[in-house]
Amino acid sequence: MSDLNNSPEQQDRLDLVYGLNDRPKPFIAFLAALQHLLAIIVPIVTPGLLICLALGVSKEDTNMILSMSLVISGIATFLQCKKVGPFGAGLLIVQGTSFNFIGPIIGIGSAMVAAGTPVEAVMASIFGVVIAGSFIEMTVSRILPWVKKLITPLVTGIVVLLIGLTLIKEGLISMGGGYQAMSDKTFANADNLIMSCTVLAIIVILNRIRITWVKSSAILIALIIGYTLAGFMGHLDFSGLKDAPIVQIPTPMHFGLSFSWSLFIPMAFIYLVTSLEAIGDITATSKISNQPVDGPKWMERIKGGVLVNGANSFLAGIFNTFPSSVFAQNNGVIQLTGVASRYVGIWIAALLVILGLLPAVAGVIQAVPQAVLGGAVMVMFGAVAASGINILSGVQLDRRALLIIAISLALGLGVAQVPQILEHLPELFRNIFSSGVATGGIAALLLNIILPESKK
Repeated sequence: MSDLNNSPEQQDRLDLVYGLNDRPKPFIAFLAALQHLLAIIVPIVTPGLLICLALGVSKEDTNMILSMSLVISGIATFLQCKKVGPFGAGLLIVQGTSFNFIGPIIGIGSAMVAAGTPVEAVMASIFGVVIAGSFIEMTVSRILPWVKKLITPLVTGIVVLLIGLTLIKEGLISMGGGYQAMSDKTFANADNLIMSCTVLAIIVILNRIRITWVKSSAILIALIIGYTLAGFMGHLDFSGLKDAPIVQIPTPMHFGLSFSWSLFIPMAFIYLVTSLEAIGDITATSKISNQPVDGPKWMERIKGGVLVNGANSFLAGIFNTFPSSVFAQNNGVIQLTGVASRYVGIWIAALLVILGLLPAVAGVIQAVPQAVLGGAVMVMFGAVAASGINILSGVQLDRRALLIIAISLALGLGVAQVPQILEHLPELFRNIFSSGVATGGIAALLLNIILPESKK
């Protein structure tokens, strides 16, 4: 029968090389999983590496944290793809360490270190907050309709835009060589700028090439070239591998557990927003996998996916790494490759866990100079901001919406640039509002509730 006689749904299915429940042969599944993994492994480990570098975490502990990022991502990806009871969406979803939490963790964590708190105690507080915040997402998964009324696309778009814009400062610091380079007076020297700008330029060039696998792996390819360049320039540091074990045994609560209200409040707000981001990402995955995007089956997928978002952040806190979330990049890879099989996702999960249990992998990643990483994270952080703009583009931008956007961005970015405005506030409030994301996000939420919507 010709394609002209197929229904629209059938024609859509022909766009996929492997559909949701197709089972490729093992070797084909492995190759498809490897291709998918290469496109998303860098964003999985980048947040943890940036946080550890900014807070001055030891190389040994950084190695463990990066290894656990991969393991925890693998567990979450398995649950999302396999669907175990109420856990998981039953789609090809890769979950990884979220960029959304980098700003508050670095900002408040750095303030705690500057105040004389030992790094180990700071990490204990961070992981305690990660565990406590995970219950917010797990609760949200059970009351989605109510939360969606409170946290509208307008609020979500503003918060995601603020996350991206406030992270750009961290990206520039990385391009210059990082906080260590600031302290040893090598910040933004010729070597650091050559490495970071080379990586950035290669990413731009590769994204203009009309070859699917090149586009989807542009960041990884650019980092490999940057890594090689750093080696020729004598800037690779493999000291993190020196005392690393052959196999990384997961160690629950390595740093102990503590808690910080000043960190929890901005993190709690970001957990809410991350839950709603996950709804959009899961819906997009469902759509490109030729699955329903409304009705009871879709809602079941949404609830299961958000539940794993929270449950896996709980595991992340227990095993000394940072909150994880559904990866939006995953949808781009599915569209580029035509592979939507959740059985391929299980292979991806296995590869992530195996790589996480091999400390040499984290050690090699940790050896990359921060300037090389900076060229890539500038693109990633810019993509986060662009995602916020994309969300806002779907909102009716009337005078009310524009007023909320204007005030929220002004307050959020203003506090991020001039934190001295808060210096006479009590310490708790000073720490909370020192995060531009928290300040702008809370302003957006309150204004969205207080200002009446225009009657249609």
